[in-house]
Amino acid sequence: MKKSTKLIRSPSSDLAKIEKHVHELIALLGENPSREGLVRTPARVAASLKFLTHGYRQDIQSILKNAVFNEPYDEMVVVKDIQIFSLCEHHMLPFYGRAHVAYIPNGKIVGLSKIPRIVEVFARRLQVQERLTSEIANCLMTALKPRGVGVVIEALHLCMAMRGVQQKTAFTTTSAMLGSFRNMDRVRAEFLSLIGGRNG
Repeated sequence: MKKSTKLIRSPSSDLAKIEKHVHELIALLGENPSREGLVRTPARVAASLKFLTHGYRQDIQSILKNAVFNEPYDEMVVVKDIQIFSLCEHHMLPFYGRAHVAYIPNGKIVGLSKIPRIVEVFARRLQVQERLTSEIANCLMTALKPRGVGVVIEALHLCMAMRGVQQKTAFTTTSAMLGSFRNMDRVRAEFLSLIGGRNG
């Protein structure tokens, strides 16, 4: 069964609850939450977290409404170097990088601006990169029913760079290949050639 992309709306009263918990967290970390520089920090953190997770309050169907068109074009469509910023669900530290998305139409195309919007919706949630990659690919496959979809994400994870193994330059690359991108070597090779390497 496919997961619904309709999301639970979050009431504005949640901001006050988040502020309260951040205030307590600052104290638990050994700081004085009443200190001048920290007095407004709980409110700032609450607003920041609300923004960084706004994908939970967006609906894919609404974004794609009136943006899918009948079109006989049947060659690969690639949107590359889409910036992504997300939060690792294990440590709630950022990971960031870029996504490359491609599909081969099967009678329908989507407005190009909607592809970065789809990426943004899924990225602005607590995530792991592997699931993020698959969610983008599956969303396009469901919405367009194309011949195939390919998604590659390259990202730097601050949970690896700032703590733990402290690997500051280690990028993680994930891919999701569906339809012809999975079944046909030629299609997959064309996609990877078009997006190039991270330094390409």
